[in-house]
Amino acid sequence: MRTFLFISLGAIVGANLRYFLGQYVARLIPSSLPYGTLLINATGSFLLALFLVWTTERVLADPRWRLIVAVGFCGGYTTFSSYAYETFALFEGGQWLMCTLNILANNALCLIGTVLRAMLARIV
Repeated sequence: MRTFLFISLGAIVGANLRYFLGQYVARLIPSSLPYGTLLINATGSFLLALFLVWTTERVLADPRWRLIVAVGFCGGYTTFSSYAYETFALFEGGQWLMCTLNILANNALCLIGTVLRAMLARIV
């Protein structure tokens, strides 16, 4: 039961932040490219890599933090399913350039973010 509560606590915060940040970015940058989802995926990849590398290689963290941050928060915050659907919608709508850009940008930025954050976590 405690595991469920730790995951839920992180997920509540992550899901709400995802919603509000996605809405904010959509108002800030109106575009057919879903920049909010891109930002959320990139920052979620950043946070997950930083947290996991830092807590497994640099500091000893209580295992409950992994449930709260990695499973709960990042699971509720990152938007891979939204990314997949939005990419499909761009493709289905005939916006092939934006569809391709969305795939490349999400994959490249998330991978680059993960590599950079793992390097950062190793020097902190």
